[in-house]
Amino acid sequence: MKERGRMEQLWAHEKYRVMFHSQKHYNEIREVLKGAVSYETVEGLIMEATKVSPTKGSMMNAIDHMWGYFRNCSDEDEKAEYRELKEHFQRGSVNAEALLGFLAALSKKYDQRYLLASSIIKSYV
Repeated sequence: MKERGRMEQLWAHEKYRVMFHSQKHYNEIREVLKGAVSYETVEGLIMEATKVSPTKGSMMNAIDHMWGYFRNCSDEDEKAEYRELKEHFQRGSVNAEALLGFLAALSKKYDQRYLLASSIIKSYV
């Protein structure tokens, strides 16, 4: 596989994990990928991003983006469960893992292969 294809696969696999840690790094990597860049550079930027401690805001931003895959196909009970989990997360009574586990279950149910292949969801499947 050509280096560009390898970079695109790596980015598809890691983009939500990067977003979970740092929107700033996510935006930076997206910009870098628009130009001529090496696989090693992208890999290094991803590793740097994942060293940033995620904030409640960065975690919720990534989770909301992933929820977008299910907004139209989920049933009313699933939508209610998502809203409830999100509310509990924002109040601090559940952790991000509860939401990620829920998204992983929906990814399996609705065969959302892009998310199933992402590093942040893969560990919950």
